[in-house]
Amino acid sequence: MRLERLAIDKFKVFLTFDDMEERGITKEDLWQDVPKVHDLFRDMMLEADDELGFKVDGPIAVEVFAMPAQGMVFIVTKGTQSDEYDTEDYEDGFIEMQLTLDEIDDIFYEFKSFEDVVGLIPRLNAIDMDGGELYSYQDRFFLKLSDDDLEQINEDALVAILSEFGSPATISFHRIAEYGKKLIETNTIAYLFQTFYAPK
Repeated sequence: MRLERLAIDKFKVFLTFDDMEERGITKEDLWQDVPKVHDLFRDMMLEADDELGFKVDGPIAVEVFAMPAQGMVFIVTKGTQSDEYDTEDYEDGFIEMQLTLDEIDDIFYEFKSFEDVVGLIPRLNAIDMDGGELYSYQDRFFLKLSDDDLEQINEDALVAILSEFGSPATISFHRIAEYGKKLIETNTIAYLFQTFYAPK
């Protein structure tokens, strides 16, 4: 479980499918009112308090995004307490939650160095990939592979290759697009393969 503060009233949690499997939770379980999901959210809140100093005291909204072959991203936002909402009506530690679930078709990976990206390229070229967009932000590099880039690709095999060189980005793509620098707009894999590996 990895946490990132997004704003004073908002944080993000990234949970890999391995994390979920260890907890015995499936994507479908998130819609169910079952103890293991309650335990998951309680652990998230405790870790957010511990790591980020994020105190939850009242209603929250949770957006859940499923990323193919990578895991789940949870965006937790504190609600504003209305006059109708009286915490005394509930036992201590009660959290009122509103949950929405969405699927993200893109794969978005983060790399510590440009050398890691370049090292990855021949592996992706070998499985006939040539697309992708490349960004930089805060001394890191980000590769976004869209739904079109993933056609006829075994996503589990792709994620295994990507994970050798980087890790699933826990920062949102929209933040990178807004504040980061776009280095290569299209066909990143083909361009970098041609630049670094094609015979001269």
